[in-house]
Amino acid sequence: MTERKPPGVSFESWIDRQIREGTERGLFDNLPGAGKPLPDQGKPYDEMWWIKQKLREENLTLPLPGTLALRKEAEEARAAAAGARSEAEVRKIIADINEKIVEGTRKAMSGPPLNLAPFDVDEVVRDWRERQPARTPPAAAPPERRPKERSLFGWLRGNR
Repeated sequence: MTERKPPGVSFESWIDRQIREGTERGLFDNLPGAGKPLPDQGKPYDEMWWIKQKLREENLTLPLPGTLALRKEAEEARAAAAGARSEAEVRKIIADINEKIVEGTRKAMSGPPLNLAPFDVDEVVRDWRERQPARTPPAAAPPERRPKERSLFGWLRGNR
């Protein structure tokens, strides 16, 4: 149980005495972070530091306002289209995000203005094609060789 400050003793001297006694008893030995620099030393003070720390520890993310979330989704869709395996897949990805962008411009969304126009599907496909490795056309089949005629007619023409 924590002992109370005796009357007539200043808080500072009473606290200093408790810290000294705790140090002598070894209460502060082997604490986590002992001997390590303080985290965020030298960075400006952030009132929300404890919330950000908790989010990092819990591996959580803050929900973005609607317009920012749509912008982020559009960037991710563009990146996914660049890594697509086929032109049809590129067209599907871009068509899906364009649908969401059109819907987002029609209705009011939270956050800053959207300022996002639908992607030009043909331009994205053209960019995708340029990034694809050059494909070598399949080797042409060798010309078909006709067997020599072994008939009398072939012998007369010189196919012996």
